[in-house]
Order: sequence, then C-alpha cells, then structure tokens
Amino acid sequence: PEWANRDLASDEKVRDGFRCHHYDAEDPKFTTPYEWKYCEGMEVGETYEVHWPHSAAGACGTVNQYQSPFYDGVFCNLDMEAFQNIVATAGAQGIASAVGVHGQVFTIVNDDSYYYGDMMRGMIIDGDMGKDIAYYTGSTTGTSRDNTMCSSYAPITWQVDRKCHMISASSFDKLCYDMKMQRDDMSSDLHAHGSRELVHHDYVGNNQHYPDSNRQRKFLRA
Repeated sequence: PEWANRDLASDEKVRDGFRCHHYDAEDPKFTTPYEWKYCEGMEVGETYEVHWPHSAAGACGTVNQYQSPFYDGVFCNLDMEAFQNIVATAGAQGIASAVGVHGQVFTIVNDDSYYYGDMMRGMIIDGDMGKDIAYYTGSTTGTSRDNTMCSSYAPITWQVDRKCHMISASSFDKLCYDMKMQRDDMSSDLHAHGSRELVHHDYVGNNQHYPDSNRQRKFLRA
C-alpha cells in the first residue's frame, strides 16, 4: 500500500522487498492500526519475512539457543579452527549440511483469528502453512549483501514456504516479547531489516533441479 512506512530501521539504510497480494484497503483487518508493545516500526497490512536459523554447530536445546546477530547463534560452538577443519575435510557441503534456515512470509493483519502464539520456536506448520516448501542452497542475506558483496557464510541450506500467509499483529508482538526474554540481547532484531538484492543467475547454485530438462540446461552453469 502507498501509505506504508518503508523506513524499516531508522539507523540503517534498507532495501525494500516484494509484497504479498493479500492487502485489501476495504477490509479493516489490513488498515486498523495495532498498538505494538514489543516490536518496533512494524505496520498492519505490510509484508514481513521471518527466518529461523538452525545449526548443528550452534547451541540448540540450551538457554543460548537464540542469539542476535544470528551468526552468533548458528556458529557459537564452532571456533575458527573447527570451521576450517570442516571445510578442509568435507568442503563447502560440510557447512551446508550443518547450517540451515527456515523461512516464511506473512502479511500482518489486525485480527486475532490469525493468531499463532509460538512463532519463536520455528516455522509454522498448520494447514497450508509450511506445506509447499522450496529447498535450495544459498547464503546469509540482508541489505549488506548484493551481487557485488557476497556473504562470508555459504553455502547455507534454505527451506522456504512458497506461500504468503496472513498472521495477526499480536502474533508478531508475542514473538518480539519472547525475543526480549532470551538470555542474549536480541533488541537489534525487534525491527524489520531490509531485503537482499535478487541474486543474478550467474551466481545461483548449479544444483537446481527442474522437471523440464531444457529449462535446467538453460539456467544452470556448466
């Protein structure tokens, strides 16, 4: 919507991302403001993507499981020597096998019939949510990464819900509350961050699979 505030974080230059198509200016659940208590700078009717990193080299199952920035969480039990050993013995696939991200895209509505109270724990799997998944190898993301500045952390295994879902503003506010309750200071993630520039096909992983073999030959590097 034209009214939306795209200054997602006042202290950093951000890149706008794509939006879902749920928004309806005639439907009050997309236009009625929500009184945010814990999330910062978010708006009803806008589109947001949530990433849940997972790592065999992190602190899963401990009080230190959730950290900001997320690099700290996924690599917190992996010093540089161990990291280099993984790459030396298993190659890049060793990192891809150890670190992955779940992703899901939402349009925020002011309607508690779309409430999910445990977003902190991972991707929502309920009905159409978490059902149609795209799997691919990529890297870490964000405004600081583009087709010139690559990520230092690659390849990362991504599993992303292809669908865009509606979710209540109160669900996100509960997520931000849960983040504030963690041992680590997660305040830097209480606001939305910018999007990564679309990756040029020359830099896309060459392990994609399409049922149409002609399409596969056209877009994959030799």
